[in-house]
Amino acid sequence: MKWLKNSYYLILLVTVGIVYLSTVDQWKVYAQVIEQVKEFCLGDVEQENQKKNADDSGPGQEDQSGQDAAESGTGNIADGIGNLTSATSDTADDGQGQNMADTENGQGQDVVNAGDGTAEQPVTRPTEPAAPTEPGAPLDPVVPTEPDAPVEPVFVTVEDEYFSDAVFIGDSRTVGMCEYGGLEEISTFYASTGLTVYKIFDAAIVEVPGQKKKITIEDALQENSFAKIYLMIGINEMGVGTVETFTEKYREVVEHLQELQPDAIIYIQGIIKVTTERSDQGDYINNEGIEARNLELEKLADNRSIFYLDVNPLICDETGGLVDSYTFDGVHLKAKYIQIWKDYLKENAVQINFS
Repeated sequence: MKWLKNSYYLILLVTVGIVYLSTVDQWKVYAQVIEQVKEFCLGDVEQENQKKNADDSGPGQEDQSGQDAAESGTGNIADGIGNLTSATSDTADDGQGQNMADTENGQGQDVVNAGDGTAEQPVTRPTEPAAPTEPGAPLDPVVPTEPDAPVEPVFVTVEDEYFSDAVFIGDSRTVGMCEYGGLEEISTFYASTGLTVYKIFDAAIVEVPGQKKKITIEDALQENSFAKIYLMIGINEMGVGTVETFTEKYREVVEHLQELQPDAIIYIQGIIKVTTERSDQGDYINNEGIEARNLELEKLADNRSIFYLDVNPLICDETGGLVDSYTFDGVHLKAKYIQIWKDYLKENAVQINFS
C-alpha cells in the first residue's frame, strides 16, 4: 500500500487525463496521428492484397490490377508522408519542430530538410523539354566575321648602320647602289648586270672571300643570315613573258627568300622607270609596262614581313618618266643621284617585324 500512497498523485493525474480525453476531447488530439500511422502501415498490406487478387484474376486483368495496386500503394505512402509533414509543421510552436522548406542545392534538385537532424534528401525535379522549332520559323541570322583590316606600315628614318645586317639583291641598278651609294663597306650585295627573276638562284654571281670561284645567291643565303633583304629586279624581264607570268615568278622568288631567310624583312622595290624619250622608242622597255608590273608587285606586300617601296615619285618628272638629267643612258641613275634613292630607303625603314 505504500507504493500506492507514493503514486497517488501520478495515478490521479493519469485518471484525470483519461477522463478528459474520453469525455471532453474524445481523443481528437491523437486521432489524426493514429490514422496516419494506420494508413501508412496498412498501405503495403493493401498493395499485397491487390497484387494477390490480380494474380488470381488471370492474365487478362493482370496489367490493370497491378497498375491500380501500384497507384494505390504509392498514393497511400505519399499521403502518409504528406500528412506527417503537415503534423510536424503544426508542432513547430513547441520549439522542437521545424517547417520543411525546399531549397535549391545548385544542381537541379530540391533538398527537403526534415528539421529533426536527419540527412537532407534530394528530390529530382524533371527538366522542361526545349520548345520545338516551328516549321518555317526564321533562323537566327549568321553574322559574318569582318576580314582583318589592312595593316598600314609604319616607316621611320634610320642611319646607315641600319643596313649593316641587310643584303641588296638585284641587277645592274643594284650594282650602281653598291658602287656609288656609300654602303659597300656596311651592307652585303648580291648583284649582277643582266640578273633576272628567272635566274636569280641559279647564276653564280657571289664572290667568296679568299677564293676565285663564285657561288649562287641561294648558296650564299644558306651560309649567311640577314635581317633585311632589298630586292630590285625586273628591268631585264620586260621583253619576256607577260605581266602575269612575271608576277608569278616574282612571287616564287619572294617565297623562296622567306624559306632561306625566315627572320628577314623583305623590301620589294618597284622597278625604276626609264626616261619618257627612252620609253617612246617603241621597244619592250617602256614605262607603261613598268607601271603594270609595279602594280602587281605592290600586291605581294603583306606589310608584316614584306613591304613595298617605290622611289619613282622622287626621280621622275611631270611626264611620268625618269628625269633626263638624272641618267646618262635613259635607264640607269648617275652616281650622284643614287643618293636620292639611298635617302629614300633610309627614310622608309621598318624597325618592327609585324608577323
